[in-house]
Amino acid sequence: MQDDKGMEERLRDKAKLVLKVNYFTSICSLVFCLLCLFALNITKIIPYVFLAFGVLNLLNTFLYKYHKSLTLAYNIVSIMALVGATIITLYSGGINSPFIFVLALVVVAGYMSTRSYGALYLYLILSIVLLIYAQSITDFSFTSNVVPEGSKDLFALLSVLFSVYLLGGVFGKNLLHVHHKLYKTKSEVEEKIKEKETLLKEVHHRVKNNLQTVSSLLSLQSRNIDDKQTKDLLKNSQNRVISMAMVHEMLYMREDLSKIEYKSYVEELAEYLVRSIKGTSSNITLDIDIPDIKLNIDTAIPLGLLINEAVTNALKYGIVDDSEGEIFIKLRRGDDGEYQLNIGDNGIGFPETMNHKTTKSLGLKLIHNLARQLRGSIIRDVTKKGTYYIVKFREIHQKVPSLA
Repeated sequence: MQDDKGMEERLRDKAKLVLKVNYFTSICSLVFCLLCLFALNITKIIPYVFLAFGVLNLLNTFLYKYHKSLTLAYNIVSIMALVGATIITLYSGGINSPFIFVLALVVVAGYMSTRSYGALYLYLILSIVLLIYAQSITDFSFTSNVVPEGSKDLFALLSVLFSVYLLGGVFGKNLLHVHHKLYKTKSEVEEKIKEKETLLKEVHHRVKNNLQTVSSLLSLQSRNIDDKQTKDLLKNSQNRVISMAMVHEMLYMREDLSKIEYKSYVEELAEYLVRSIKGTSSNITLDIDIPDIKLNIDTAIPLGLLINEAVTNALKYGIVDDSEGEIFIKLRRGDDGEYQLNIGDNGIGFPETMNHKTTKSLGLKLIHNLARQLRGSIIRDVTKKGTYYIVKFREIHQKVPSLA
């Protein structure tokens, strides 16, 4: 919506500029016509070209109010200006005519419309100037200078004044206004983006704090419970909350608020789980192989929870007591944009007959449910020792609502 509004404003500014130039050039052409006839004593060709351009351009400007096609109105006036300026140049001295500079204004107007039109009129006018020059240096000439000798200096002065004022007083002034307006709009947009980024950081910070509060409440609750099974359930829930809090903490700490560096996240999460379940001194080795991959929050959280469940199960049921063990976590992104997560341990594993449908283990059910949430697939590689999963998924892209 904001882009549409900005486009409409730019179109209105461009329309105002074209209409202003049209009115100015039409009035100047009609004044030039009268000066040629009554002050400069030019009675052939030139005053009638000025008259025709002035009248036809006023008609072109009037018709724009009905068809509303700025491109059509611009091209009509450009073609008329091109033809009229060429004729006046040919009949007022050819390559030596001061009116030849008006042709350059058509190029400026073209670039103010679009780059393609500017380039088109640039090469067209360069060709016309070369033809005028060729016509001036050859014996063959189908035009003659109709400006009387006594009026040449005044005609040159009026032509230069017309060109300079149109270039500076109309084009230059309005271009500066548009540039200032665009700069102001850009500054306002950048300021709004900065405000939203600050607000978003604050949101991530508060979410992280709230999740840590939930984790602390679960920890306090578990201290008043003697039943080991219930204590374990609360501890598992606490670790799940922490895994989500880590994502928000990383987004808050980094400049990029849309994605997190996943290697550092997985390393911090895995090390935390090892300390939480096995203690500060353990025989667990972490083999984490993740390149420079960044994931958005919609993918990072469910994938983090999946890794949390797999590592937790490995630490609690795969690598029992104080046994030595290794946990493998490998993440790769394929050329087709699909990610593959290989995660497992070299512990005792569990029977092939057990799966997420038949077991009562919440962790195993969550692993498969989270794989579905990632819109991916998960298989267990039973050829390897312990428990080993292969998860394939693609990054989730949520549609962001309009901020209009």
